[in-house]
Amino acid sequence: MSDLKNYKMVINGDWVDSDSGETFESLNPFTARPWALIPKGSKADVDAAVEAAWEAGRPGSEWHSMTASSRGALIQKLGNALLSAADQLAEIEVLDNGKLIAEMSVQCKYLAQWYQYFGGLADKIEGAVIPIDKPSTFNYTVWEPLGVVACIVPWNSPLLLLAWKLAPALAAGNTVVIKPSEYTSASTLEFMTIVEEVGFPRGVINVVTGFGTEAGMPLVEHEKVSKVAFTGSDITGSHIYQAAAKHMKHVTMELGGKSPNLVFADADIDNAVKGVVSGIFAATGQTCIAGSRLLVDERIHDEFVEKLVALAATAKMGDPMSFGTEVGPVTNLPQYKKILDYIDIGKEEGAEAVLGGVKATRPECGDGWFVEPTIFTGVKNQMRIAQEEIFGPVLSVIPFSDDEEAIHTANDIIYGLAAGVWTTDLRRAMVMAERLEAGTVWINTYRAVSYMSPFGGYKKSGIGRESGQEMIKEYLQQKCVWISTATEVPNPFVLR
Repeated sequence: MSDLKNYKMVINGDWVDSDSGETFESLNPFTARPWALIPKGSKADVDAAVEAAWEAGRPGSEWHSMTASSRGALIQKLGNALLSAADQLAEIEVLDNGKLIAEMSVQCKYLAQWYQYFGGLADKIEGAVIPIDKPSTFNYTVWEPLGVVACIVPWNSPLLLLAWKLAPALAAGNTVVIKPSEYTSASTLEFMTIVEEVGFPRGVINVVTGFGTEAGMPLVEHEKVSKVAFTGSDITGSHIYQAAAKHMKHVTMELGGKSPNLVFADADIDNAVKGVVSGIFAATGQTCIAGSRLLVDERIHDEFVEKLVALAATAKMGDPMSFGTEVGPVTNLPQYKKILDYIDIGKEEGAEAVLGGVKATRPECGDGWFVEPTIFTGVKNQMRIAQEEIFGPVLSVIPFSDDEEAIHTANDIIYGLAAGVWTTDLRRAMVMAERLEAGTVWINTYRAVSYMSPFGGYKKSGIGRESGQEMIKEYLQQKCVWISTATEVPNPFVLR
């Protein structure tokens, strides 16, 4: 145990052990062996963190007294510091969740843009003067922070998805308690060393690590938490939503997905093949936006599947720290077992695995949790592998005969996070963008995100939006002020 890195939580600006002194191991998905010890937080730690955040945001506090411009400059300073630390943070992410260094090196540099963007937006939150219909009355609105925000972050892209929540929450003037996934807490704790160097006031940003029932739910249920920003599964999201509702908390939720990637006969086939591979096998399929359902025109079905299998079969698996690796391990053991179970379910349902369909035993995969990129044909949209989120490198191929069937099949799902459309017909592209029930529709591209563009889901894929200028209001509340200039108070028994 002595060779494992021993992390601490951050509460009120101090690096602390859990109240109980207990820890748990963080495992490297490539070696399946522990590499770090993480504090096992509990309700006592949550209480301390929330109280620290509450005090840090109260009137008269250093954070509350800062001008919006000063607050924004501090957030932008954090963005600059993250650029300098991007390579170090990328390596921690790879150690902890097994994502590719090739992707994380780019992603950890890009996440700084959220802090730059929302830092710049901090002093551009403007109210309005309303030309009210009442005489002798001045009416205006202002936007104010909600208070303490709970940021609950998943294991697949911890720092990026944290930035989507933390940057706007801070820009709006809130204070924050972060609860990272128990599978990937290390990068968030490394991130906090940079927060400390930048010089945020004590208690503005706190981190409690631990498990959902012991730390996550006490955070959601805490009476001094005003908002919960959560990314994760729709099942967990439902539990959090119900708990938050008891206390009338604000919520933003980005939940599951079973996104369709629609390929029409007029599409550029080679580009569409690359887009489908990107949608499901990049990040080992461990993204909410994974294009896990391929809807392909039956006229090009066989040709397309042949080219798709040929390209996917060339994917290089192995050490995620190698820049040449294209498919890395599954992040944790329970998810690894879940993916393999779904592959068995697909076979039992009658689908045919034309590629993969087994755990990976290649020598270059070592002892890690690897699953071969898997493509199922003969899939019906009612099958479990087409309806349920697998969150792994498993693709279901479903043919369609015409545009109406494509739209019906694409929308015949409880999720609505994203969709892809591959066509050279502009009219078809516009119609699909209009009729697909998804928060994001990509046309002739896939898996593109930006701090400037709103992101979120329809149906059971979530509530609210992340990123983009307008979504900062998800972290604000509006106050309306009425000022009478009348020299005499009118009849007090009549509504003005």
